[in-house]
Amino acid sequence: MAQPSSVEKLGYKQELKRSLSFWDLLIYGLIFMVPIAPFGIYGDVVTASKGMVALAYLIGMVGMIFTALSYARMSEAFPIAGSVYAYAGKGINPYVGFVAGWSILLDYILIPALLYVVSAQALTGMIPGVPSWIWLVVFILINTIINYFGIEFTAKANIVILIFELIVLALFIVIGIVAIAKGINGAEFSFKPLYDPDYFSMHLVMGAVSIAVLSFLGFDAISTLSEETKGGVKSVGRATIASLVIVGVLFMVQTWVAALIFPDFNSFDDIGTAFYQVADIAGGGWLGNLTAVATAIAWGIADALVAQAAISRVLYSMARDRKLPKGLAKVHPKYKTPYVSTVIVAVISLIVGLAFISNVGVLSSFVNFGALTAFLFLHVSVFVHYILKNKSKDYWNHFILPLIGFIIIGYVWLSLATQAKLLGLSWLAIGVIIAIVLAVRGKETTLEID
Repeated sequence: MAQPSSVEKLGYKQELKRSLSFWDLLIYGLIFMVPIAPFGIYGDVVTASKGMVALAYLIGMVGMIFTALSYARMSEAFPIAGSVYAYAGKGINPYVGFVAGWSILLDYILIPALLYVVSAQALTGMIPGVPSWIWLVVFILINTIINYFGIEFTAKANIVILIFELIVLALFIVIGIVAIAKGINGAEFSFKPLYDPDYFSMHLVMGAVSIAVLSFLGFDAISTLSEETKGGVKSVGRATIASLVIVGVLFMVQTWVAALIFPDFNSFDDIGTAFYQVADIAGGGWLGNLTAVATAIAWGIADALVAQAAISRVLYSMARDRKLPKGLAKVHPKYKTPYVSTVIVAVISLIVGLAFISNVGVLSSFVNFGALTAFLFLHVSVFVHYILKNKSKDYWNHFILPLIGFIIIGYVWLSLATQAKLLGLSWLAIGVIIAIVLAVRGKETTLEID
């Protein structure tokens, strides 16, 4: 069991409240990944994959499972907040850990803003009289207040929103299957969403996967709550893998149904609202509107809520290690939450959201680069910590599985748009320079374990 002493043995003081069970972590992961995430990016994935949208999500899920296994191994070794920053820092080297943390910051810091922007635009489309920036501010205020008062409050809010998402998803799947059975819009059952020999090529599919992985981002955030779980060191790993598999299957089912209802993937009225158009055909205007509203709530409140909680804990962890201003490590005396980091994340989300409110593409490219780069560091961390440092003979779990994960994620990384890689590498270069400066100045951290 991961008692408070497990954190103290790593040189830290147990400050955050241990109150989360396995089920809280599972719900947290499901909420962060959003069971209906494909609703918002369906058009982009289905067109990029030439209709093989279910295959794109299947490959994405497999790649993320191997990454989840590496998270599980490292969370067992180091049951502390900080995610890949802490794992690479302790598993490899504190300065490598900083660069890895810098990479994941690009994902964590920007993804709340991305979620707010997508949700704001969705509601503005339905209610044109309200500017997008107003919705942006409303979403940020709601989530900041909830996270300020504690992770338990966040967990309770998650349950209500998750149930709503699953109800909407169930309605779409059931109505969609009925529509396919009736042959609405020429729909008929086929395996083309999984494999279409007329269009298939690995390069094409992997290009679609590089977009689809945006739906999976979030399973890794469960590891940031390691210091707040009461279920033991293995509960984080189990919750991570379980939530990933559940959501991956849901992604495949809903996109498969959607692809069968609207097989002509090149004739959507608007790629950005493609899924809502499919829902409209399957069940009528009410279903189309319901899926649009559900997307706004799921992305703008539920997903952004846990995203803000995750990045605030990464900032807390890095500040605690004196890699960021120490003020970010302050914990609220009553609610036991990293309240300063929580507020800072809200301010950053507001600034970034306003800056990119009309350019979602660039923002999402940054997010994907940061996450995938951090995952590559993670897989290497497992190998270095277990095989090189601790001479583990469990080559299957500590070498083969991380290697497979590294290869898959590396392939997806190479399939990212050129712009994403150029912008991302620029961000990474800044992190490397900062790490070098820290090393030259002899800014040691408590990351090393004797």
